[in-house]
Amino acid sequence: MQPLLYHELVHDAASRFPDKVAVSCGDRRMTFAELSDRTTRLAAVLVDRGVAPGDRVGWWGATAAEAAVLYLAVAEAGAIFCPVNPRFSEAEAAAVLDWVGATLVVSDGTLPGDLSLDGLLAEQPRRDRPLPQVDEASTHVIFFTSGTTGRPKGVEISHRADRLRALSQAVPFPRGPSIVMFPQFHMAAWKHTHEAWASGDEAVLVDGGDTEAILHAVQDHRAARLYALPAVWRRILALDLDAYDLRSLRFTDTGTSSTPPELLDAIGTAFPQAAVTVTYGSTEAGIACRLGPDDVRTHPGSVGPLLPGVRARVEDGELWLRSPFLFSRYYGDEEATAAALVDGWFHTGELVERTAEGYFSIVGRKADIIRTGGESVAPAEVDAVLQSHPDVVDAAVAGVPDVDWGELVTAFVVVRSGATVDLEALRGLCAGRLASYKHPRRLVVVDAVPRTGPTQQVQRSQLAALAQEARVDRPPGADVAPGADRSPGTDRSPGADRSPGAAVR
Repeated sequence: MQPLLYHELVHDAASRFPDKVAVSCGDRRMTFAELSDRTTRLAAVLVDRGVAPGDRVGWWGATAAEAAVLYLAVAEAGAIFCPVNPRFSEAEAAAVLDWVGATLVVSDGTLPGDLSLDGLLAEQPRRDRPLPQVDEASTHVIFFTSGTTGRPKGVEISHRADRLRALSQAVPFPRGPSIVMFPQFHMAAWKHTHEAWASGDEAVLVDGGDTEAILHAVQDHRAARLYALPAVWRRILALDLDAYDLRSLRFTDTGTSSTPPELLDAIGTAFPQAAVTVTYGSTEAGIACRLGPDDVRTHPGSVGPLLPGVRARVEDGELWLRSPFLFSRYYGDEEATAAALVDGWFHTGELVERTAEGYFSIVGRKADIIRTGGESVAPAEVDAVLQSHPDVVDAAVAGVPDVDWGELVTAFVVVRSGATVDLEALRGLCAGRLASYKHPRRLVVVDAVPRTGPTQQVQRSQLAALAQEARVDRPPGADVAPGADRSPGTDRSPGADRSPGAAVR
């Protein structure tokens, strides 16, 4: 039986579509034939340099088309690709790469490293010899998750799991270029890249922080698919879209963060020729659910049913997943692995609701649950309601410690320029949509909601710390007991301190 090896993905595509563009970044483009040839040559160079199966090879650099050659070549040499955030300081990057024992560190030439990628690509194999046999169960990549505190977890993914992730999203014919807006140290950058390759399509690499560059890439490459995080879609929708030719788009996808129905409606209105979908997945699990275009309006707030091959259980509100796409382990952390993978089931930490039809909605993270007055509040569902306010640019809630109620639901809101928002208005927005104990009891106006860089997940521990710095005091008579129906006034503590960028109301 032929093993499922990750690097064979591009060799297969090269045999089908040798002259089609496989990957591009700015003015740099490579066809599938070029990418395939350069991959095998670089794999031989790595072996000549003493890189052995199981060795870790670090990549520390900005997004580049040539990084795809390194990613594939490391896999073909039987080694493990370890991409590190290029925004890390040298000390931060060294700490991660020393932890995994990287044999070789490659950089883009602007950052420190054992070798520059351009220099490595210019080398020729010293002699003709066979490349090592690779086991499909062996790890080919370690992605470092963006934890909010402490050292990130190293998520190990096998050749077989990653190849199956790509094949599960493939179609037997090209659909058109796909925009890849994630940085290459993040799993999603490679997920969208290898999904494009599996169908014989071009992966167009672009800086997700440059909204205009994304739209220019769609226009210039006649892109068919654009996946963007909700925060990026909001930036896109705020631009003059008539200034660009975006008629080639046929798939407009989103997910990861909260995706309120209002945002999906706005995407559908702006791109009426495109199918709007919502995707749910993770570094550890790959894609687990997808909400199709016909279900976006009929199942608001849902992330859809399970993908083929994925099974799910809900235990105490938490989603457990089982599929051939799951990661293998957390690098060097047996305790975390044992807690996350139990009898083949991945404990996602996501709190979900499931309909009788099999549609899932993500209502929060188990670790983020707010305990207030004996009640439990999943922050994500409150976030979604607050974000629907027309004068709110971004919003999230977190639990702030309180001597009487344990924690108080506190709203952290970025207000649109020139507008004002008060606590009473936010509570009124929640009325009829959320149980009263879920309504915010405090309001802190901030310049920005702290989020992780690639996936824009809310960093709630930072929110709680911000509230403490801002000294959310409790003026007499302003408290509202969790579960009570009466609406409190705006919190105003005479003489209360204000932390930079935060105003307590």
